[in-house]
Amino acid sequence: MARPAPGALARYDGAVSATVVLVRHGVTPMTEVGALSGGDVPGPSLTTAGRRQAAQAADAVFRLGKDRWPDLPRPGALVASPMIRTQETAAAIGRRLGLPVAVDERLAECRFGAWEGLGPAEVEEGWPGGLLDWVTGGTVAPPGGESYADLGDRVAPAIEDVVGRSFGATTVLVAHAAVIRSVVGQALDAPPTAWGRIRVPPCSLTVVREWPDGVREVTATGFPAAD
Repeated sequence: MARPAPGALARYDGAVSATVVLVRHGVTPMTEVGALSGGDVPGPSLTTAGRRQAAQAADAVFRLGKDRWPDLPRPGALVASPMIRTQETAAAIGRRLGLPVAVDERLAECRFGAWEGLGPAEVEEGWPGGLLDWVTGGTVAPPGGESYADLGDRVAPAIEDVVGRSFGATTVLVAHAAVIRSVVGQALDAPPTAWGRIRVPPCSLTVVREWPDGVREVTATGFPAAD
């Protein structure tokens, strides 16, 4: 059995975990200007910088179970949100791993409704205080969109399905900032009011492990190029 990485949760009962590696997509033109880009619109695509980030993330994922987090099983499955930016990021990872990309519609980004495509200043102008209420309120939704609680209800069954088939294995999920916040928040038993405080940089990797008894561990988010 591989020796646990420094700082990992220590288990002495021989239980085998399911490992889920969450990768946020690379930057897009919307990411670069801070605009809200949700799950109701397929685009946009990655920028040149975003494609470079995706390649770095692919290299980082390829190293999992080797010289990067060697206590984890090698990635054996790859799942992505249906959005163009996640599909492009997942394609880079799939080429590096030699794995096909499965699509799960439930991993689409939070739906922003009337706020889709707007920047924070534009949302504040039209809905004073609305964006802060969405980030911190947990159950507050944009007009025609989803709250963090709504998002968590949509994403949780997808994660349960992945965990159920990943004990003793590693599955890579390519998704979005709000989606990853919801997964990490639920893994830590944090309420939706706290999920907005979880930082998820573009093409960062976050590892969530879950054991059959429901105990979960989260490895801090890191940039793909960092060791």
